[in-house]
Formats: sequence, structure tokens, C-alpha cells
Amino acid sequence: MTTQTLSAPEVYQGQFGDFTITKSDRTGVIIYRTGLMIAALCFAIGSGLVLFYPQPAAIQAITPLYTCFSLALGVSLLTIHIYMKLLHQILQLFWIIGSISAFIFGHFDSQPFAITIYNQPLTILGIGFTFAALTGIFFKEGFCFHRLETKILTPLVPLLLLGHLTGILSTQAEQVLLGIWAILFLVFALRKTIQNIPDDIGDKSVFDYLENQRAANG
Repeated sequence: MTTQTLSAPEVYQGQFGDFTITKSDRTGVIIYRTGLMIAALCFAIGSGLVLFYPQPAAIQAITPLYTCFSLALGVSLLTIHIYMKLLHQILQLFWIIGSISAFIFGHFDSQPFAITIYNQPLTILGIGFTFAALTGIFFKEGFCFHRLETKILTPLVPLLLLGHLTGILSTQAEQVLLGIWAILFLVFALRKTIQNIPDDIGDKSVFDYLENQRAANG
């Protein structure tokens, strides 16, 4: 007869008490990172098409790539661990606004989605919310883990978008910034795959404390 022993879950010391990390917690982190990887791959492929193969078929392919990027980012925003619930909700709201805007621009204009966005910079006021949510992830990761690529991406993303919106950037400058963005986003997603899972979960005692505070004040 074989006796199976289940190892007790590791207990972590948090700021407001001990906590354990469950299988569900780990699954959430894996989903979060998978969403980031899919989003980064779609963004890198789409950027590569724009920069190196700007042919009609490639431009058309950017529409499904952007859709996949946006959906994957939305999954990551659902599963990301952020202590401030309000900030988490704001990032999710930004994603919703950006997604609705992209849907409208993608289905109510006869031109391909990428051409519409490029030729009509004011559309960035809509889809830019999606990238504001992505920048929020970069900022959170840079603040928590001091990753160089996210510290660069945090100002780079709004610089490129606002630069195109206002017309102050040359085409060459935009291409360089887009290439840097695509590469660093991919580097960020790849590095997340080898990071310890508990790092992304954080101190669960803080989440419990904040939840109890909300319940007490509500």
C-alpha cells in the first residue's frame, strides 16, 4: 500500500499577518503572464508588419492582431494583483473605453483599422485608453520590481501616442519609438515567465486588511 503525503502549503509572513498561497492564486498569475505574453507577441508581430512589410495584406492583418492583443490585455487586467482596488478598477475601465473605441473605429470606417488610426490621430483619444491601461501595468511592474524595460516603457508609450496625436514627432522618430516599444514589451513578457510566482501575488495580508477596512467603513 502506498501512502501519499500532501505537503502543507508554505506560510508567508505578511505585513498584517501570515498567509498562504493557494493553487488558485498561482493559476491567476499564470493566466496574467500568459495574457501579457500573447499581447506582447501580437504587438510585436503587428509592429514588425508596419515597420518592415507595410503591404495591404499586412495592414489588414493588423486588425485581428490588435483584437487578440486587446483581449489578452483584458485578461491580464482581470487577473493582475494590485493592492489599490480603485486603481485596478480604473485600469479596467480604461481598457473597456479603449476597446469600445477600437470596435467603433474598426467597424464604422471603410479603411483598415491601422490606416484609420494612423491617418486620424484624434482616434488616439479613444483607443489611447487601452494603452493607458497597459502603461499602468508597466508602471506597477516598474514600481514593484524595478524592471528597467518597464521604467523605459512607462514614459515611452504616452510619448509616442501623444507625439503622434499632436504631430510633433517625425515619421522616423515614431518608427524608432514603436520598434523600441515592441522589443521591450516582448522582453518584459519573457522575463515575467521566469519570475517567481509568489512575487506577482504579493502580500495577501495587505489585500485582506484593505478588504476588512472597506467592509468596516461600508
